[in-house]
Amino acid sequence: MSFPVPEITDVNRPYWDGLAAGELRYQHCKCCGNNWLPAREHCPQCLSPDREWRASSGKGTILSWVVYRHAYAPHLADRLPYDVTAVELDEGARLLTNIVNGDEGRKLSVGARVALCIENEEGVSLPRFKLTDPK
Repeated sequence: MSFPVPEITDVNRPYWDGLAAGELRYQHCKCCGNNWLPAREHCPQCLSPDREWRASSGKGTILSWVVYRHAYAPHLADRLPYDVTAVELDEGARLLTNIVNGDEGRKLSVGARVALCIENEEGVSLPRFKLTDPK
């Protein structure tokens, strides 16, 4: 089964265009200064619609993760085991992603530093991360 394609809308298009161009973009509230992902029309903190897109440094920290050993969707069966990891970017925005050099979750730890590693999956650029100091 092929990889599912994301639904690209006017709200999230800058995010996907940024990944295709080699950068990870997040939204920034011009009113309260909050930074966030995923894309939305209003700031999740103050509800202001006054927002802009900014480019991330691509560096962050692991907050949490889980390792899946059972495929809950057919297109994931050949990837087992795989991690789903919560990363907080240095700019404060958070996203769910995968760690490419996490050794099936054995090298992951809360607070570990990671760096952006954009990978192409059937024509879609996806933000994945690598440990910057794998042990």
